[in-house]
Amino acid sequence: MSRTIFRFAQALLCSATVLALSACDDEASSQTQYLGGVYGPGAVAASAPQDSVSYWDGDGVSGSPSIKIRLSEQKAYFYKGGELVGVSQLSTGREGTVTPTGSFKITQKSPNHVSNLYGDYVDDAGNVVVPNVGVKTDPKPPGTKFKGAPMPYFMRIVGGVGMHAGYLPGYAASHGCIRMPEFMAENFFNAVSNGTPVTVTN
Repeated sequence: MSRTIFRFAQALLCSATVLALSACDDEASSQTQYLGGVYGPGAVAASAPQDSVSYWDGDGVSGSPSIKIRLSEQKAYFYKGGELVGVSQLSTGREGTVTPTGSFKITQKSPNHVSNLYGDYVDDAGNVVVPNVGVKTDPKPPGTKFKGAPMPYFMRIVGGVGMHAGYLPGYAASHGCIRMPEFMAENFFNAVSNGTPVTVTN
């Protein structure tokens, strides 16, 4: 299958997935939606941005992996042996918590990573009392506990910053991490190892 046909097929699949999720029943909508969805339970809004950018064509391609991230484009480019084999839509750090630029390397891989800094305050039954909190800045209400935000397929590059599956509203919105659609995060995760170079530019 040619790369053009492959990209077109993936774009159709992504669009169909987003449209299907917008009319989910309760069981399906209880899952976190990674593109244009919501954090936690809830259906994807009909106005959610559709991912017509992301594709992966790296299976079966040999060569050393490397990643280039362009913050101004909100895109990540994955290379094997210098050949471009994947592009991912992103949501990077917002104003005040920008994603650092520079040359880095993957220093940790964690498939089921959970943030110890950002998440929700929940009650004993797990119900969210205060959403989207930072443990260092937001006081914990009495009777609640902190529940870290899930960061599947986490690939740390510097300090607390890494690439992972996460919410993509269509603009830079994170606390500094590099969020991507789940299927792209999984492909990146499976193709990198500790030491894989990652370059982040504006």
